[in-house]
Amino acid sequence: MYSPMAASSHRITLGPLVAAIDQGTSSTRFLVFNSKTAELLSHHQVEIKQSFPKEGWVEEDPKEILQSVYECMERTCEKLTQLNIDVSNIKAIGVTNQRETTLVWDKETGEPLYNAIVWLDLRTQSTVERLINKTPGRNKNHLRHKTGLPISTYFSAVKLRWLMDNVEQVHQAVVSHRAMFGTVDSWLIWCLTGGKSGGVHCTDVTNASRTMLFNIHTMDWDPELCKYFGIPMEILPRVRSSSEIYGLMKSGALSGIPISGCLGDQSAALVGQMCFQDGQAKNTYGTGCFLLRNTGSKPVMSDHGLLTTVAYKLGRDKPACYALEGSVAIAGAVVRWLQDNLGLIGSSDELEKLAASVGTSYGCYFVPAFSGLYAPYWEPSARGIICGLTQFTNKSHLAFAALEAVCFQTREILDAMNQDSGIPLTQLQVDGGMTSNKLLMQLQADILCIPVVKPSMPETTALGAAMAAGAAEGVSVWSLNPEDLSEVTSEKFDPQINPEESEFRYARWKIAVEKSKNWETTTPAINGNGEPSIFSSAPLGFYIIGSMLMLIGAKYITGHD
Repeated sequence: MYSPMAASSHRITLGPLVAAIDQGTSSTRFLVFNSKTAELLSHHQVEIKQSFPKEGWVEEDPKEILQSVYECMERTCEKLTQLNIDVSNIKAIGVTNQRETTLVWDKETGEPLYNAIVWLDLRTQSTVERLINKTPGRNKNHLRHKTGLPISTYFSAVKLRWLMDNVEQVHQAVVSHRAMFGTVDSWLIWCLTGGKSGGVHCTDVTNASRTMLFNIHTMDWDPELCKYFGIPMEILPRVRSSSEIYGLMKSGALSGIPISGCLGDQSAALVGQMCFQDGQAKNTYGTGCFLLRNTGSKPVMSDHGLLTTVAYKLGRDKPACYALEGSVAIAGAVVRWLQDNLGLIGSSDELEKLAASVGTSYGCYFVPAFSGLYAPYWEPSARGIICGLTQFTNKSHLAFAALEAVCFQTREILDAMNQDSGIPLTQLQVDGGMTSNKLLMQLQADILCIPVVKPSMPETTALGAAMAAGAAEGVSVWSLNPEDLSEVTSEKFDPQINPEESEFRYARWKIAVEKSKNWETTTPAINGNGEPSIFSSAPLGFYIIGSMLMLIGAKYITGHD
């Protein structure tokens, strides 16, 4: 029988707790961990609405994002109280977030000046091409020696430039010195620590390294990069380490608790997977798919289309660690597309059942390049294609092809990573929402020809942020010493098909990828109605012009009027 006495004694044995805000592209979560055992005690999740005002545009409402954080905090605290766990045991809060997503707000009113432009957004393609065209040799890697990144629609600087050029409120706020720029972490920390009444405007090194304004060698904002993009440095947040006290919560049940950890979501997952050694790697399956490999205290530049990024800096006086990253734009997002846009499935669980019912794509290949191709191609003009269709193909084959697409994209970035490092990975550590799909995990092992290892506690991104917060100086309730880290239980998926079949399928996928490239031009011709002309798509334009010429030629040859 459960007695209050037993509950209170249980409560005492828990020791210090650490919480994490995990603000992702499609949802917000608040999670509470036991700092001694890394056990997840309670959490709450709220979905986030994405809006698509125009083709290729992806936005979210900054106020909805903030509100979702407050709601998740309140609900989780209620759940803890029901479990008879004392909320005052929470000693620190960490923040982890979707990276690159760009916000600008007014520091005097605290109001956002536009929606958050999400990392997937493609509206800046013409800005990117203009920037590349003014570089020597039209080189998209012109800034890579400082940033570790190619000039791409993916990163924050071009989104911020677009806001300054196209949104009058943003332009005016910049001119009148009222504008603040930040990625999602900065917006949340500023609001939670007081907002317009003394809120702390900061970011951490991992989030800063995704803006294209940050020098990964000096570990600070770079005046030359800011000048290149025409961005005033006064609007930028102060760059801090990933583990230190930034400020205190100013309202709600958790008022007075320090916010002391901050990591971009992929860096947080690397920490949560305990990848602290040079050569250790993890792959996260979320909206996109992100493979990071720890390269230690020196940044390694890729020759195969990967990004060089800051992995973490776990303390003000601690060294920064770097990572090579392969980024895939569309992973879990393909499930949402099949559900919301095509209506093929009612839920993500249905996708696994549908795909498992056939066990093959029957020669159908799906390249979900909805936002162009990210690593290793960095090809913004690519678009999604489905090919190899026959009359036999049905929705189950398409479901299987969608799961295979996630695995093939991971194989491409793993191959690039193995080539860059010269030391092939012998197994892949995985995490993220899609890893609950066992068919996907088995497919991934089959396509990579190496085992895939999944921790039984899937919330490694939030765990990483909690570890950084709990380990911060002045909090010190979570030890990151290797001997103190909890043993992680995991599930292993071994390859079950022969390598020849795997290679054959991968080679066919590569052919499909080539067919998806160079699909879209960025300067659409406008017809008399102000609408883009059909000739704005190069392949369609060539097809129509070719058809017209053939018709004219046929008329000429036959002598008809």
